Amino acid sequence: MISGSVVGLFATTVGGVPKPSVHSIDVETLGIKDEIIRDKKHHGGADKAVCLLTQDVLQQLQDDGHPIVGGSTGENILIDVPFDSLRPGIQIEFRKVKLEITMAASPCKTIGDSFINQNFNAISDKKYPARTRWYARVLVEGTVHQNEQLTINSIA
Repeated sequence: MISGSVVGLFATTVGGVPKPSVHSIDVETLGIKDEIIRDKKHHGGADKAVCLLTQDVLQQLQDDGHPIVGGSTGENILIDVPFDSLRPGIQIEFRKVKLEITMAASPCKTIGDSFINQNFNAISDKKYPARTRWYARVLVEGTVHQNEQLTINSIA
């Protein structure tokens, strides 16, 4: 079991990116309560209810000179856990919420401002497998708070 913490929470009631920082989010089966998702074909729904990014990936991209910041690539939760501890099937338990990673989140041009020369593929799982965001389904609904502790449980 791996422990970590919530570094940032982001949600928008108007859609688009960057998503502003919030103190807590209410996580529901189909996504974040009251959040507007403009592109429902590619985002949101049961298997893409929550978008996660790890602090180490954000830091790597910033170290490479990209202007990425928390919330600028559409993630809902920025977590401080090792990137390599996440993959489809992994469950993340917060105080009241439980998520399961379903897939890597494909990047799109909408998040281009977070990258040098609009190179949003800098966060593509296909091109850079150690640098991606993750989508998760909600196993237990509830509220997640800033700075909350979490645990990652590997599933055999």
